[in-house]
Amino acid sequence: MKMTTMISEVYSAFRKAGVPEDDARQAAEALSAENLATKADIVEIKRELSVVKWMLGVVIAAQVLPLLRAIGAL
Repeated sequence: MKMTTMISEVYSAFRKAGVPEDDARQAAEALSAENLATKADIVEIKRELSVVKWMLGVVIAAQVLPLLRAIGAL
């Protein structure tokens, strides 16, 4: 398996710290770029989260407003 420069540096640091070779390789591979979120990923998640918050607000309003009207608060 070919390691990128970043993974090689992490692997080397683990090995210098005394981590066994197999463990160092597995840890370095776990930190590879494909496992990390990019700024674009985070922006997309924030956008989707704002839609979910808006939808939750609508659902709560649809449930609470009839209750308030039924007890005469509105």
